[in-house]
Amino acid sequence: MSRLGNLGARLYRGEVGYDFIRNRKIWYGVSILITITAIIGVAVGGLNMGIEFKGGAVFTTDTRAKISTAEATEVATDASGHLAIVQELGNGGLRIQITEVGTAKANEIKETLSEELGIPAEQINADLVGPSWGEQIANKAWTGLGVFMVLVVIYLAIAFEWRMAVAALIALIHDITITVGVYALVGFEVTPGTVIGLLTILGYSLYDTVVVFDSLKEGQKDITKQTRFTYSEIANRSINSTLVRSINTTVVALLPVAGLLFIGGGVLGAGMLNDISLSLFVGLAAGAYSSIFIATPLVADLKEREPQMKALKKRVLAKRAAAAARGESPEDDGPAYRNEVTTEDAETAGAVVGQRQQPRGHGRMPGKR
Repeated sequence: MSRLGNLGARLYRGEVGYDFIRNRKIWYGVSILITITAIIGVAVGGLNMGIEFKGGAVFTTDTRAKISTAEATEVATDASGHLAIVQELGNGGLRIQITEVGTAKANEIKETLSEELGIPAEQINADLVGPSWGEQIANKAWTGLGVFMVLVVIYLAIAFEWRMAVAALIALIHDITITVGVYALVGFEVTPGTVIGLLTILGYSLYDTVVVFDSLKEGQKDITKQTRFTYSEIANRSINSTLVRSINTTVVALLPVAGLLFIGGGVLGAGMLNDISLSLFVGLAAGAYSSIFIATPLVADLKEREPQMKALKKRVLAKRAAAAARGESPEDDGPAYRNEVTTEDAETAGAVVGQRQQPRGHGRMPGKR
């Protein structure tokens, strides 16, 4: 068995592990910091909306131009008064995209491009895009997002419980906010491909979260009938038991997306691939993070507020304190899930334990040989 497979088996059995729940305040702080940065990026810099949302003109040529792409960008920008995006096509032609351009202005730009590029005007195709089309796409995307969120909350509330539904919803909002913030910070163009990518990552993010929730649902059966683990410890065990699977599925999904983003968009210069690949890459990474560090710890926080879970925690700590008083080791499945008793917990445990119990004897009963 490989080292990773052996580690996964040990994590599943509870022999090793990391206490994600105990350090949840650190993860909350990191997520809040990243989310605030993303919101500031959107508020200050704004999103670089594509031509499909702003409206404008797209000029394409099938003939190789006499000037470079950089020179064509400068010419188109000067002619239109707006920043132009120029991409080289596979046949050697150019695709020039200029936002907020009307019909009359598009004709003037076409004549200027014909002179500067050294291409006859009839060989330059000009397509006008109205902003109303992009507005329709945006409205439908928001509608689809809202319907998706409602259905997710209803399904998770029925299949699991409302606390898990709330935690999953917060994790999804967390992932979308970070992804949108990255677009604002790096200045990538937002196109319909970006919207498709954003809607796609919701499924990936929810998949990892549901895997952990399913393990947690199995682990919390008859939880109040035992005194070995608190709810938070069982939640932590669920994260560790599915950790390797979550990492494997995320890495496998990220590899092809990284190829599109860094090789296709960065090295080969196919800028149109950046529209969807960046949203997928950031969203997949954020989804894997939120399912481990945000969603499940939130569920644990919400569950620990219940009277039954509070009583369970007192019983577990009382049993451990009694075992420690007798010089015995508390029952557990390994050091990865046994929390150290803090001062506050010790006081709670002491109030429940009461009088110290005498050690159990192993000798003969009185009067018997």
